[in-house]
Parts: sequence; C-alpha cells; structure tokens
Amino acid sequence: MANSSSPVNRRRSERVMLRMRLTVIAEDTARKQQQVEGMTQVVNAHGGLMRIQMELHVGQPMLLVNPQNRVEQKCRVVRIEDTPEGDFAVAFEFDTPNPKFWPIVFPPEDWVAVPV
Repeated sequence: MANSSSPVNRRRSERVMLRMRLTVIAEDTARKQQQVEGMTQVVNAHGGLMRIQMELHVGQPMLLVNPQNRVEQKCRVVRIEDTPEGDFAVAFEFDTPNPKFWPIVFPPEDWVAVPV
C-alpha cells in the first residue's frame, strides 16, 4: 500500500512536461515591479515549475501571462532552487486552479496505447 504522505500522492492534478515561454510580472528584491521571461518545465492544473533569471522569495505573489493568447493568471511562489546555470527553478501555485491556462489538450482517460 502506498504511503499517503509521499510527494507523488500529494499531487492534486497530473503533471505534464511542457516547455513554454511565460511573461512573469513580479516585484524584484528592491520592491520594483519587473517583467521578465520564464520557461516552464512541468505544469499542472494547479501551477508548475519554471526557470527564471529573477530572484524571488517563497510566498511572493506573481502574475503570469501566456504570451500566445495574453491570458493572465495570478499565482504565488511555493519553492525556489538555485540551478547550476545560475538561474532559479521556481515552483508556483495558481491562486485558483486553471488547467485551461496551458495550451494542452488531454486525451480521454480511456485511451490506451495498443501495440501494433
């Protein structure tokens, strides 16, 4: 039986690998509003993980803008890690779940890959 406290079981929605540019609007360390580009790594209906050059802090609010359709989504930083490349890996959570923010069409649950 799986341990209910394991990270896998805490996920609220399925994660999907997606590399997509985002516009991130947030305050920098001097509390000045900045607009920078981020690149998603993994996303789900509740948020995701992105790489960004800007230094942020846990709990910080941000506004994400999907540059393809200009849809905006409020979110907050939940985890930050330095990367070997010198930027930051930032995990973020939407204020309200929004699976439609991402340009993803999921196949029906009953689709199964059948070997030919």
